[in-house]
This record gives sequence, structure tokens and C-alpha cells, in this order.
Amino acid sequence: MRKAYLLLLFVMAAFVSCKNGANTQIAADTGYIDGHPAWIMQGNIYEVNIRQYTPEGTFAAFAKHLDRLQKMGVQTLWFMPINPISKTDRKGTLGSYYAVSDYTAVNPEYGTMEDWKTLVKQAHEKGFKVMMDWVPNHTGADHYWLQKHPDFYVKDSKGQPVSQFDWTDTRKLNFANAELRDSMIQQMKYWITETGIDGFRCDYAVGPSRDFWTSCVRDLKAAKKEFFMLAEADSAWLHEVGFDATYSWPEFNMMKLIAAGKRNASAMDSVINKSDTTLAKNAIRLYFTSNHDENSWNKADFETMPGLSHAPFAVLTQTLKRSVPLIYSGQEEPVLRAISFFEKDTMHFEKLQRAGLYQKLLNLRKQNPALSAHASFARLTTGMEDKIYAYAREAGTHKVVVLLNFTNTAQDFSVKDGLLTGEATEIFSGKKEKMEPGKPFSLPAWGYQVYSY
Repeated sequence: MRKAYLLLLFVMAAFVSCKNGANTQIAADTGYIDGHPAWIMQGNIYEVNIRQYTPEGTFAAFAKHLDRLQKMGVQTLWFMPINPISKTDRKGTLGSYYAVSDYTAVNPEYGTMEDWKTLVKQAHEKGFKVMMDWVPNHTGADHYWLQKHPDFYVKDSKGQPVSQFDWTDTRKLNFANAELRDSMIQQMKYWITETGIDGFRCDYAVGPSRDFWTSCVRDLKAAKKEFFMLAEADSAWLHEVGFDATYSWPEFNMMKLIAAGKRNASAMDSVINKSDTTLAKNAIRLYFTSNHDENSWNKADFETMPGLSHAPFAVLTQTLKRSVPLIYSGQEEPVLRAISFFEKDTMHFEKLQRAGLYQKLLNLRKQNPALSAHASFARLTTGMEDKIYAYAREAGTHKVVVLLNFTNTAQDFSVKDGLLTGEATEIFSGKKEKMEPGKPFSLPAWGYQVYSY
């Protein structure tokens, strides 16, 4: 009887803790928070460009970097497409990763299927989650479906498979075809059952139909508990069909404008508020300062957020509400060039000048529940909202205060809100400070401070 009574008290206490917001550990034990895999809520994603990551450009060569990335605090590894690349209409010498010739095979450039399985196993043993990039909207121009299942493709008036946009090395799939939909789902499940991956990043996710994604996401999440789905798009309906996260394209574009001096700090509120009104309440957003597209085609982040301006935006992506942050291969170096998309263009990791910045942020995110994607968010009042972007995140008794100078000149200001109470540690200096309303602060050009409670 006493044991039953104690058990009842524990359950009641857990319920009260959840109601008070300190629910991260308890909810994590159930596997899900706000309908999402619990592991992603305080997690992060690192995009791996296997071709360019090492001189060898192989799975085995990349594996030598796992310990370094683990030390930096990386949690989830997203691998750009690892499938074979079509030769018909190929762009450049090596072709686009996104012109897939076989969905259930591995690009021989990178190694064998056994090499991939070994890498996944090594990553899992070190505590990483593993995501694959999936290209559902189109195949490469010589995928075997073109011969075996020509009705899987969208045709022009002459009955020829079409390309979309300027993606002339690909052929667009027809998601009105039920057999195509079923085949795609089965080939996605293959990578879960055969190699044990933990999620998909889905390229051009608005291309396939809504009914396809409804069935697909449901079946994939049934195939593996706590499976994570990321859509490369920002459309609200993708959350409605089961995607956990979408890209924060409007927010990223605003960051670029602020970095260029074309908009002021308060402009971030307009895009964030719009997302709040259009997206599901539990929607997660992928925040970034670069990715493979933005680096190769638009020179992010070394030209879009040049010099010192990169740092406050990196802090923003790691600490904003709804966020799961992304780091692209080489940003920790940083690699200050546009990485070639169709040719071999090896990155080199020698100085790792930003690794310390990312390590502080990634570890804080992991350790402080106030940075969970579902934790609360409140803007702070400085009287300089056009220059200083300040906010607090809270979960139960945990709190993080973020101060960002989005200008190229030093700024002195104070934070007037009652949220500034108690003692906090500034994570980059390690200094403990007494926080109180009206406390003055000073930030250099593009400066930043992050306080953890």
C-alpha cells in the first residue's frame, strides 16, 4: 500500500512539473514533446557534404571527424544525398547530388552500402542521430523508372518526361500515380529498416502532393519510433501532414537584409510574428546562416553575413523560439568560399576559428531546457529596438537571456524588464552577474551576450 501511495505521489509531482513548464526530462522519457521526437527539441543539425568534406570524399574518411564534431557539440548529422548520380544530362564532371539514379543504392564515389552502415553504426555509438537527404520531387535523367515505369513521370504534350525549372539533369515525378506514391514510400522505408537512420530531410518538399506526404509521414513514423521529418520549404501545410520542422526562409532572408544594413533589428519581429500566425502552434523551424544551396549559389555566410556580423546571427539561430539550428559543413573553420556543386572542391579543417563559438552555443542548448524549441519566448525592452535585439527564453526555473547588437557600431543600453532578476552566467566570458531591471549593458559592433540561469 505504501509503495502504491509513493508511486501516486511521484506521478502527481511529475504532472505538476509538466504543468509548470519544467517538463523536458519527464517528457523526454515518453519519447515525444509537443508531438515531436524528444531528442530534437534541444538538439541541433550539422549538414555533411561528403563529396567535399575530405580529399577522399568517402564515408570512411568522414568518420575520422566524428570525435571532433562530437566535442563541438553536434547532435544530428544530416548527410546530403548519398545515392548514385545520373549520367544523362549531368551537370559538370560529377553531377548534382539531387539527380538520383537509384533510390536504394549508394554513390560509389562515397563507398559501399556496408561502408554507409558502418558509418551509421559508428555515429550511433557516439550518440549522434543520423538523417538522410531525400529527393522525392524528381529523379535523375537516367533513373531506371524512366524505362520500367514511364507512367511515374510528368509528360509534356509530346509524351516526353519534363524537367522542372532549370533542373535539366532531372525528370519530374507524377504524384497523381498511386503506384509511384507507394513505391516512393517503400524505398524511403528501406533506409530505416536496413540502415537504421533517424530522419529525413526532404528536398523541395512542396513538389509532391499533400496526400502523398500524409501517407508517407504516417508510414515512416510507424516504421521507427521517434523518427524526425524535416521539409525544405516553409509552407504551413507541411506541418499539417506531419512534418516536424520546416525551413525558416523568411527569417533567413531578413537576417541578410539586417546584416547588409537595409533593415533594422526590429524587422526580425515582423517575419517571426507572421510565422507565429500562419504555422501550427507546435511547428519547429530550422534556423541557419548558411546551407549547401546558400553557400554555393549565394556565397553564404561569408558574403551575406561578412566578418563580425556572422556571430550575432549564429547566436540568434541557436537561441530563437521554435528553433532547431543548422550548421553547414565548413562553417566552423570557416571556409570562406562558395563550395563547388558539380566538381570536386575539398574543404580543409585546420584553424577551426568558429568551433569555440559553436561549442558554447550547442552545449548551452543541450544543457538548458529554456532553449528547447517549445520553451517560452519574450522580447525585452531596451528603448533601442531598432539596434538591439533582446529576448528571454524560459522553461520552468530555467532561463536564458540573449542580447544582440545588429549594427556595425558599439551600443550602450539598459534592459528594463522584470525578467532580469537573480544571478546569471554569461556563457562566453564565464562571468557571473547580478541581473535586475534597468541593468546597463554595452555591446561592441555586432556584439552579443548570452546569460544562462
